[in-house]
Amino acid sequence: MKIQFTKMHGLGNDFILLDCRARKIPGLQKALRRLSDRRFGIGFDQALILRSSDSADFAMDIYNNDGARVEMCGNGIRCLAKYIWSRGLSKKRRLDIETLAGVIRPEKAGDLIRVNMGEPILEGALIPTVMEGRIIDKRLAISDKVFHITCVSMGNPHCVIFVDHVGAFPVEKYGPLIEINKFFPRKTNVEFIEVLSRSRIKMRVWERGAGQTLACGTGASAAAVAAILKGYTGNTVLVELPGGRLKIEWAKDNHVYMTGPAEEVFTGVAWI
Repeated sequence: MKIQFTKMHGLGNDFILLDCRARKIPGLQKALRRLSDRRFGIGFDQALILRSSDSADFAMDIYNNDGARVEMCGNGIRCLAKYIWSRGLSKKRRLDIETLAGVIRPEKAGDLIRVNMGEPILEGALIPTVMEGRIIDKRLAISDKVFHITCVSMGNPHCVIFVDHVGAFPVEKYGPLIEINKFFPRKTNVEFIEVLSRSRIKMRVWERGAGQTLACGTGASAAAVAAILKGYTGNTVLVELPGGRLKIEWAKDNHVYMTGPAEEVFTGVAWI
């Protein structure tokens, strides 16, 4: 079977986008696992599936490169919005996109895209973790280290850890161990953060089911929330990632707003 795809990225967090409004793809998850290989396939961190919606303007399904479906992707929804606008599928400046995390609303912000990421979830049982209540600076023993973790859900689970020098931190060693720790019943994304100032933080991320990526929009949002909760920053934070920068605001309405770019790289045809 032949499918058309569009390759996109948000700050180097890369995707293929499949427009499935008119048809379904049989054996989708198996096909995505094969296509995600960077030597034998197309290569991507996540796959974005554009669908029609009965309750919103469009719907987005998101799959990690291991084939597992996930709730939300901040960089991904900016790319989906860019695809919709660039092809004239909607003239609205603000879109309502149905996801597993609820309806998410990207809007045009000049050359960038601003996304209402919704309200952060801080209740441990809802993130989910095995612990109830807010989880701020909880000690968690992993291998030969004890981390102080702060947990946030932005529609998907995040474990935020503050370190002194994030550039030198062995993310590839500890990220996968924390991801699958029994404290997180649905696994977790892991953000390692260095505070640079009252308005800037630096971040590296280990994404659940995808590994280390150049950027993560929900992760940047969760990291900013954690930094604000701990009093390290004000309510507007510039998050510096290996792939670029995202502006995160935790506003007075308790919603988190993320602003950043989205880019189309190429289109192509693949056989599955």
